[in-house]
Amino acid sequence: MSFQAYLDNVETKTGKSADELKSIAIDKGLADESGLAPGIKATAIVDWLKHDFDLGHGHAMSIVAYIKGKRN
Repeated sequence: MSFQAYLDNVETKTGKSADELKSIAIDKGLADESGLAPGIKATAIVDWLKHDFDLGHGHAMSIVAYIKGKRN
């Protein structure tokens, strides 16, 4: 599965785009415009996405990668 397919599946499942999820992560203090917020590990974002959006690990990690700057 391509990276874009992961992002598309996340949007289908959550109703939120990767950009929207990044914005929510920023609002929660988990991320900033340049990536993960200082002191925040990927696990914190994965746990949040699993709990609040019922995402699996791979799909949650695709959002972590997106927050860190991966685009393809």
